Amino acid sequence: MWDPLSALGALTAAWLLLGAAWRVGCVVYIYLLPWARPGDHWIRAQGAWAVVTGATDGIGRAYAHQFAKKGLNIVLISRNANKLEKEAKEIERLHGTDTRVIQADFTGGLEIYGAIEEGLKGLEIGVLVNNVGMGYSKGPGKLLDCKNSAQGLSDTVNCNMMSVVQMTRIVLPQMVSRHRGIIINVSSMSENHPWPFLATYSATKAFVQRFSTAVGAEYLSEGVTIQTVSPGVVSTNMTYNIKTGLLVKDPQEWAEQAVHTLGLSSHTPGCLSHAVQTFLIGLLPSWCTCNRWTVKFWARLHPRAP
Repeated sequence: MWDPLSALGALTAAWLLLGAAWRVGCVVYIYLLPWARPGDHWIRAQGAWAVVTGATDGIGRAYAHQFAKKGLNIVLISRNANKLEKEAKEIERLHGTDTRVIQADFTGGLEIYGAIEEGLKGLEIGVLVNNVGMGYSKGPGKLLDCKNSAQGLSDTVNCNMMSVVQMTRIVLPQMVSRHRGIIINVSSMSENHPWPFLATYSATKAFVQRFSTAVGAEYLSEGVTIQTVSPGVVSTNMTYNIKTGLLVKDPQEWAEQAVHTLGLSSHTPGCLSHAVQTFLIGLLPSWCTCNRWTVKFWARLHPRAP
C-alpha cells in the first residue's frame, strides 16, 4: 500500500516526465522533421508582399532575403537611405522580386508612422516582420551609465516597443479582412529573465513577447498567424559581429531555420541550438540573475559603458 506522500511523489514524477517528453516531441516535430513544415505555397498564399523593419542589416536583412527567395515582393524599412537602396537592388538581382523602400527612424514617436502607412497603401501584405531594435547603450551597463539617458531610454522604448505596436496596427486590418497573414515579432532570449546591465533591453523584449502572444490569441480565429521569435546570440552589428559557432548563429542560417517554424510554433527561438539554450536558461530562477553576487560578477565583466 502506498502512503499519500509516496503517491504524490509518483504523480509529480510522472507529470515531470510527461512534460519533458512533450517538450522533446515538440522540438523533434518543429526542428527535425522536414515534412512537417508548411511549403512555400502556404507562405505565398498569405499575400504578395513582405514588410521588414530594420531590413538592411542582421536578422532583418536575412528575413528579407528568405521571403524574397520564396517569391514574395519586399518592402524594406530602415533609417539609412543608401543602405536601403543598395539592399533593394541586391534582392531584385538575386531573387527577381520587386522591392520598395521606406526610410524611417523608429526612435521617433507617432509622427513617423503616417508616412509608413502611406507607403504601404494599396499593397497586399502577407508577412510583416517587426525586427527593428536597439540596445540602450554601446554595451551592457547600468541604467544611468549612458550619456543623455533621457533620450537614450526614450529611443529604446520607441524602437523596441512602439514600433511593434504601431506596425501591427497598420498592417493587421487588411490581414483580418482577407482572413490570412503572418506577423513575426522578433524578441530575444533575454525576455525570460530580468537581466542586470541589460535592464531596458530585456524589459522591452519581454513586452514584445507578451504583446505578441496576447494579440496572436485575439486574432487566431481571424486567420492571422502571429509568431514571437526569441533568438539567442546571432552574429549581427548589435552583437559586434561575434564569431559564429555552436551557440552563435549566422543570421542567414538562423533566418532560414526560423522561417521553417512558421505555422508550427507561435513562440520559437528560431533554431534547434537556441531552443536548447532557451530550455537550459529557463531552468534558472529569476533570483539567480539578480542576486548581489551575480550582479557583482557581471559588473566585473562589463565595465562602465561610455
